[in-house]
Amino acid sequence: MRKFFILSGFVWMLLVTAAFGEEFTLTTRKMMQSVVGETTDFPKYTTQLMNLANQNAHATRPNVVGQLSELIQQCPADDYAGWVRWYTRHHPQQLETAAIKIMNMLEKLKAALEQIDQDMVQAWVNDLVLAKTYVGLHVQESILKQIAAGQNASWRLARPDEESQGIDGYIGHQAVSVKPVSYRGKPMLMENIAVPIIYYQKIRGGIRVSYDPW
Repeated sequence: MRKFFILSGFVWMLLVTAAFGEEFTLTTRKMMQSVVGETTDFPKYTTQLMNLANQNAHATRPNVVGQLSELIQQCPADDYAGWVRWYTRHHPQQLETAAIKIMNMLEKLKAALEQIDQDMVQAWVNDLVLAKTYVGLHVQESILKQIAAGQNASWRLARPDEESQGIDGYIGHQAVSVKPVSYRGKPMLMENIAVPIIYYQKIRGGIRVSYDPW
C-alpha cells in the first residue's frame, strides 16, 4: 500500500559516524558551500512560505522539473557548474515553469491569509486541540461505526476481557480487530489474533480503511 508523506526540510543536519566512533555534524549551509560553492540567503519565514506553496502546487515534482536523481546520473559533467549548464540546456523551461506555479500559489495563500482573523484562529485551535485530537484517539470507534452502518448492523467496542484476546469490537455478532496497516508486517503479533482484522492507514485528511469481508 502506498505511503503518503511530506518532507518539510527547512533546516536539516547530516550526522556522520566514522569507523572509529568519531562523530561530526555537517550543516546544510556547509554542504552547499562544499559542493556548490555558494549559498543563497533568504529573509526569515520566506522559505517556509515558499515550501508550503511548492507542496500545494506540486511545482518541483518529476512531471514538472524531471526525475532529478536520474538526470544527474545522465549528466556527463562532474561538477556543479557543468550540471547547471547541462540541465538548463536540456530543460530550458522547467525551472521557470516551477517558479511560476509557486508564485501563483503564493498569491492564493496571500488571499487566504487576508481572510484570517482572531476568531478564525481561535476556531482552528479549538478544532485541532479538542475535536481532531479526540477523534484521533477514537479511531476504532469511528471505523466500527462506519462499517456497521454499511451493513445495517449494530456495533460496540470490546470489553477489557475481550481486548486481551485481540478483539477491539463487534459488528453485529462478529468480533473484529482494528489495527494500523503496519501490523501486516508483524506476523508474530498477528498470530495472536483469531478474528478478522480491519486495517487502517493514516493519510492526508483522514484514514484509509481496508478489510476482507467475513
